[in-house]
Amino acid sequence: MNQAGFTCEITALATGQNIDRLREQVSIFRPKAVFVDSYKHSPNIIREFEDQQIEWNSLETLATREDIDVLIVASTGLVSLKPVIEALKMGKKVALANKESLVVGGQAVRNALATGQDLGAELLPIDSEHSAVWQCLWGEDDDAVKELILTASGGAFRDYKPTELAGVTAEEALKHPTWMMGQKVTIDSATLFNKGLEAVEARWLFNIPLEKIKILQHKESIVHSMVAFQDGSIKAQLGEPDMRLPIQIAITHPKRAANEPSVPLDLAKHGSLNFSEVNHEMYPALQVALEAGRREDTAMAAVAGADEAAVALFLSGKIPFTDIPKLLRYTLDNHPGTPQPTLDDSLKAEEWGRNFVAISHANQSYAH
Repeated sequence: MNQAGFTCEITALATGQNIDRLREQVSIFRPKAVFVDSYKHSPNIIREFEDQQIEWNSLETLATREDIDVLIVASTGLVSLKPVIEALKMGKKVALANKESLVVGGQAVRNALATGQDLGAELLPIDSEHSAVWQCLWGEDDDAVKELILTASGGAFRDYKPTELAGVTAEEALKHPTWMMGQKVTIDSATLFNKGLEAVEARWLFNIPLEKIKILQHKESIVHSMVAFQDGSIKAQLGEPDMRLPIQIAITHPKRAANEPSVPLDLAKHGSLNFSEVNHEMYPALQVALEAGRREDTAMAAVAGADEAAVALFLSGKIPFTDIPKLLRYTLDNHPGTPQPTLDDSLKAEEWGRNFVAISHANQSYAH
């Protein structure tokens, strides 16, 4: 970071199960504090670092340490939701690459941001699509914005027909054509459920109605997102599909570092960029996510939990790929919904969605 004209110190690190990467990063960065989600993966991990005087914090303690200015959140699921809320309340700058925190706890996160704003709290996006929107909005008035346009690669099966999806395998679904990501988000990209999550996330990040967020298919993943304005202008952020740039921008904001962390974009090399409307027959999970997001209750949280369970079933070979959207639709149609939900209501709904899918799969009720 010194070469980028910006200096930072890695004060703390957290991991779920990737103990080998943690060992590597501890040796490089020498953090003051560490969090490990499950010690069962390495029961002797504390003993390994005894000579380095490392503090072993809970995730919330780590996120709210006084010697941390910027918290980068790149976990999956809801493990980081409460730490994000507490960090914002304390006035921290939170750079977020975790969809679930906003999808399930969006209102609670916005409330925490408002509480900590006078102390300097900021909520900055790291996901490439939201970073692109954020950059396009710099210097613009809210009233000038007509709509946000999120781009979607289409995932592993974008060149398939709907009738060809019944027999696809997890191995095939995990072969994303442009991005290298974790298993859950790669499957969500193949169903395009991830884009529904991103639309809901954008609603909370940018305080804009879901009706003003459009999704456009763009297979090259070069235009990461766009903003359309009331005068007919459209601004876009372009770059190679590489997460290092949005991460760097979130860390160095409000300045741009004099450093190119990834390969510069060569438009002449790419030649042409393609855009098309999303085929909802091909991606029914997207429609479920958007419907759930428009409901002012716990539906989105329930469907997000259902997706976690359904994707796990698919990856373990227990259901076909085409059953993922069926389970999501069945969950949405049967979830009673709690209006004006509290954070606790949303967390319970997320758990309800997981359990509902498990029960529905066990008795095959969703298949009738």
